Amino acid sequence: MRVPAEQVRKQILSVFSAWGMDEQLADTTADVMVDTDLAGIDSHGLSMLMFYEGIRDRGELVLDIAPVVVREHGATALIDAQAGLGHPAAVMGMQLAVDKAETFGVGVVTVVNSHHFGALGYYASMAAERGVTGMVATTARTVAALPTRGTVPMLPTNPIAFAAPARRNRPFLLDMSTCTVAANKVKVYEFEGKPLPAGWVLDAKGQPVLDAAEAMKYIFERPDGGISPLGGTAEMRSHKGYGLALMVQFLSGALPGGSFAPVREQQPGAPDNIGHFFLAIDPKAFRAPGEFEDDVDVVIDMLHATPPIDPELPVLVPGDPEAAMREERRRDGIPISQALREKIRGVCERSGAEYLLEPSQGSGR
Repeated sequence: MRVPAEQVRKQILSVFSAWGMDEQLADTTADVMVDTDLAGIDSHGLSMLMFYEGIRDRGELVLDIAPVVVREHGATALIDAQAGLGHPAAVMGMQLAVDKAETFGVGVVTVVNSHHFGALGYYASMAAERGVTGMVATTARTVAALPTRGTVPMLPTNPIAFAAPARRNRPFLLDMSTCTVAANKVKVYEFEGKPLPAGWVLDAKGQPVLDAAEAMKYIFERPDGGISPLGGTAEMRSHKGYGLALMVQFLSGALPGGSFAPVREQQPGAPDNIGHFFLAIDPKAFRAPGEFEDDVDVVIDMLHATPPIDPELPVLVPGDPEAAMREERRRDGIPISQALREKIRGVCERSGAEYLLEPSQGSGR
């Protein structure tokens, strides 16, 4: 079934309202989540409501207090998310980083005491839309990623994103995990009952786990095995993904003072204390207006013109698949599986929120 984006947004807001979330914070969070679903990143949008319900019910999540700037000096700032969902703090962080880039040529903002904030590309794109480059990195709660040569997970998936403005083309947008796959992508495969590609998740002996339900146990329950670093195995140079994950950990965790998940003292009711990192650079600090954007266009045009191996599969640049998916889903609606609809129905029943995903309430396709 496909549901119009605005209907999905109303469903998210209905749940947030039932939970007592501040209206402005809820609006910002719903905007990010729906845009994520429109981009085809189904693992980080509507499907996150069950996870947010869990941390709320455990008393770890604060929904009625806005993030605040607690330290600021020139081109830098530190924001305290005050144990709220990360989306409002992240929007605030990137907006502030861009403001500083417009003044100083560069802006660096970090966030501490936060929770999950969805897909990073949303925030990187905010910078490109204002004519500057944007880089985003974040730690995460779940320790799911294996270090190269390791049998026990030691890192979160630690994603990173980068966006750059162009003049004629859409902004360049890279949004990626430093692991082979994000944990929530495995969750989507479990929802749909699909087998995993070999190499996404490894057991304690380094062998691939293909059953998505079993893989979820390795990620969220078992002490051994987990998601492979980007590259998959040591022979495929997974130390590069492992190194990138550590870079993200230091920028978004150590720099603002966020927790390092393997040694977090997770007391009952304690927030995740996730850290985020936002960097904005104004190209006009280095070149005449428009020259950087022209160069971005040249690179994108040349890559698009590269002869493909298969004429039916042209060469793309990062951001192309998401842009195409966003156009399709704005037109046809966001696909929501029966399994996910039932989970959302359960969230609504437990919270007293109105359930809005009936076929008659959406496009019903």
